[in-house]
Amino acid sequence: MCLGIPGRVVEILDEDLLLAKAEVSGVRRNINIGLVHNEDESLEVGDWVLIHVGFAMSKLDEAEARATLDALRELGDAYEAELEELRTSQIE
Repeated sequence: MCLGIPGRVVEILDEDLLLAKAEVSGVRRNINIGLVHNEDESLEVGDWVLIHVGFAMSKLDEAEARATLDALRELGDAYEAELEELRTSQIE
């Protein structure tokens, strides 16, 4: 099962390449922010995004992100599998 998982942007790495570093449950990985960081909307450090296969798919408010993380934790194995995929992913 592939899930979108909320993560908090902890660093904008390269605005030209649209790369940021996000943290999900203690795991930090580079993500592509091209779908949500553009002329109509921008991301800043501290913003929450929904991440799927290394891409920020949408911006979330903190309450929605935390509620989603709580619901995902209840899924158990599917949530742990998604975290493992995030741990092993690389976007450079």
